[in-house]
Amino acid sequence: RSLHTMASPTLSPDSSSQEALSAPTCSPTSDSENLSPDELELLAKLEEQNRLLEADSKSMRSMNGSRRNSGSSLVSSSSASSNLSHLEEDTWILWGRIANEWEEWRRRKEKLLKELIRKGIPHHFRAIVWQLLCSATDMPVKNQYSELLKMSSPCEKLIRRDIARTYPEHEFFKGQDSLGQEVLFNVMKAYSLVDREVGYCQGSAFIVGLLLMQMPEEEAFCVFVRLMQEYRLRELFKPSMAELGLCIYQFEYMLQEQLPDLNAHFRSQSFHTSMYASSWFLTLFLTTFPLPVATRVFDIFMYEGLEIVFRVGLALLQVNQMELMQLDMEGMSQYFQRVIPHQFDSCPDKLVLKAYQVKYNPKKMKRLEKEYAAMKSKEMEEQIEIKASVGVPAPAGVFSELATQQ
Repeated sequence: RSLHTMASPTLSPDSSSQEALSAPTCSPTSDSENLSPDELELLAKLEEQNRLLEADSKSMRSMNGSRRNSGSSLVSSSSASSNLSHLEEDTWILWGRIANEWEEWRRRKEKLLKELIRKGIPHHFRAIVWQLLCSATDMPVKNQYSELLKMSSPCEKLIRRDIARTYPEHEFFKGQDSLGQEVLFNVMKAYSLVDREVGYCQGSAFIVGLLLMQMPEEEAFCVFVRLMQEYRLRELFKPSMAELGLCIYQFEYMLQEQLPDLNAHFRSQSFHTSMYASSWFLTLFLTTFPLPVATRVFDIFMYEGLEIVFRVGLALLQVNQMELMQLDMEGMSQYFQRVIPHQFDSCPDKLVLKAYQVKYNPKKMKRLEKEYAAMKSKEMEEQIEIKASVGVPAPAGVFSELATQQ
């Protein structure tokens, strides 16, 4: 029986009126050669929402606040007459079509698809759309799943210990005997057996937990395997965590280039990037934002990869630059924990909009990646030379890591 139905009520704020609202601007002409009149009209409406959102965030916030309290506007009759719910209805019908004609959309309507994903995938479509986005719908590994569960993994103790700390407030995962904890344990254990080099890594349970709120465990397992393989997550979660070092290095470069004053302030306070940004990359903001906001970021991640983490991270720093500049290290730590997570609760669209105003240059990121690899291998060589000169054997793994970097 699908876990989706069991978990969905607790996530319902996410399917409220925010879903259909806009995010980054998109020109209706961008893909018009392949769009039907209906789709063009929908794009025009989404455009209009963009303009409203940018023009008047205050009224937006209060409108969203009052909406949220009435529960999902999809079921609330009071808002049925408003344009918003029509827009929402159109969005629902459209997502039904997208799921049914997936290949066609992927090939011929990519720009519109990207726009719609940035606006948020409606809650009830997430399970299927996430699977389609990462091509996890018919993976051979799915057939191994029940066999994997019969085996034992060296990581079991560790997984058990961490599971209780994953979404402790969420209904689905509350209590040791909860169905959520059981299926989360299963998926983490199965993965640790399929990929023995990574085994189990802290933080990854938040990603799997989110998947399990949307879909049954076999499907969640397949999506997670795909994310690890194709979305750089495996590199992030490897024991050496070398990829995390790279992400932090790239993020610091963007910070220095786009917010030099804030960067200088962080340095003067010894407030290192890794202190606040590591969890952004490792849990894709799932431990930063409340679920409705984090899930919107995750929608985009599923289509566009880690770029969205850089964009959202920098957007958060831009929005808060003035406040952060007034604080010392301790004050900043508190601010990151208490203030930043809730700034966009009533309007995730504003966060997405700001994220797409951030400058991001893929070529530059590639260049930084090469730079970082060269720097790391030089460090390795120096380590080996120092140890050789004092007659200490190089630690195991240094040579193999060097080899992989070259």
